Amino acid sequence: MAAKPDGSTDHDYDADPAFALHRGGKLEVRSTVPVRDRDDLSLAYTPGVARVCMAIAEEPELVHDYTWVSKVVAVVTDGTAVLGLGDIGPAAAMPVMEGKALLFKEFGGLDSVPICLDCTDADDLVETVIRLAPSFGGINLEDISAPRCFEIEDRLRAALDIPVFHDDQHGTAIVVLAALRNASRLIGKPLSEMRGVVAGAGASGVAVSRILLEAGLGDIAISDSKGLIYEGRDGLNPVKQALARDSNRSALKGSTEDALVGADVFIGLSGGTIREDCVDAMADDAIVFALSNPDPEIQPDVARRHARVVATGRSDYPNQINNVLAFPGVFRGALDVRAHSITEGMKLAAATALAGVVGDELSEDYVIPSPFDERVAPAVTKAVADQARKEGVARI
Repeated sequence: MAAKPDGSTDHDYDADPAFALHRGGKLEVRSTVPVRDRDDLSLAYTPGVARVCMAIAEEPELVHDYTWVSKVVAVVTDGTAVLGLGDIGPAAAMPVMEGKALLFKEFGGLDSVPICLDCTDADDLVETVIRLAPSFGGINLEDISAPRCFEIEDRLRAALDIPVFHDDQHGTAIVVLAALRNASRLIGKPLSEMRGVVAGAGASGVAVSRILLEAGLGDIAISDSKGLIYEGRDGLNPVKQALARDSNRSALKGSTEDALVGADVFIGLSGGTIREDCVDAMADDAIVFALSNPDPEIQPDVARRHARVVATGRSDYPNQINNVLAFPGVFRGALDVRAHSITEGMKLAAATALAGVVGDELSEDYVIPSPFDERVAPAVTKAVADQARKEGVARI
């Protein structure tokens, strides 16, 4: 819509409650100490601050005790893969990054800063984040398109001594594994005896497949826009080549629908659709996680005609697979013990703790807890911190 000379438009955005809530942004910076008089000022700033600066210069680890670094996360994106919206750029990504920072505070008690970078080259992104890193206790990468996101995370993990975590990959993977563990317990079939199908080989699809293999899923076939991934298939990038070597032990070829025949688990992360007859062709007590948003690969009420357990990414159906169940506790646990990285073991521990919150309340409509369950973040935080200490990546 064309703007008027004063920059306004005829569109009444604030009539939409989403716009009304976002007006002015969702974040602000608040001071934690008073500045009431000259004495306060001399301690908070010069000359008192100089003593703290010199102490940190002599003992760099003191930065965690005498600044906010130990409890603040950078939420970094380039705006190339925002939610289901795609490559909308850094400015349009800011409402999502602010939202992520809001969730860090509300669910993990952590401060965070949204950073939307106006660059998409991997070298530029990595260099920029490395230069920013001294101001933060952890780096949460967000909404960076695949396959670049894999390289960027790997390079930052190697370069930095603070936790680096691409939530689109690992947050999704942790919550999916937690829900699948409970679904497995409900139907009485161990993961090792299950065969799964993952539709989608982007950031979340690859990470979900990897964590399920690490957790002992019997076999898993992954599909992309060209069909099932298998060793020797033409046109696979290095990430998919590695995945082909480690998955699809049955060497299935063809489509997602072909692989679903007799499968125990379907996990949709592609934005596509599957037909009802494909779910009907799955094994008895099938598990369907149709996670694309806003439209699941198959409507939950249709999937429930044939599947024992159904989950989606939506809040208006039972069993919502929501990353907020994972990332606040994962970062809080890592930062609480000043871990220098987030390991695979810490992710698995987070999934186990999250699954454990459900406990004896387990049912078809309750294989994963609500994001508003106050037990979630403390359980994940403790499990991640304990595992960090166990693996020797904790510094306190």
